[in-house]
Amino acid sequence: MEKGQWTFLSNHGRVFVFIAKHPQSTTETISQEVGLSRRGVQKIICGLELGGYVVRCKEGRHNHYIVHPEMPMRHHLERDHAVGDILAALGYHSTSDRLSE
Repeated sequence: MEKGQWTFLSNHGRVFVFIAKHPQSTTETISQEVGLSRRGVQKIICGLELGGYVVRCKEGRHNHYIVHPEMPMRHHLERDHAVGDILAALGYHSTSDRLSE
């Protein structure tokens, strides 16, 4: 993407969507895919964890992420919607959705 162009998703949104679709990704993979530094991705993941949107589970030397799609959007204009609404629009299906298919 060219410098100065805007996108509809913030860096937090992009990292959250990537984690939802690829829960076993490393911070290095996430940073490469979303175009941020590893440190930037780590800070975003910490923020998502503190907000209750993501849980990081340690599996040996790797992490596995669990997203909480039922959590509300953060901005007051969007609070009537769960983050799962955005995730679904971008191709994410929760484990419970997959089980019912």
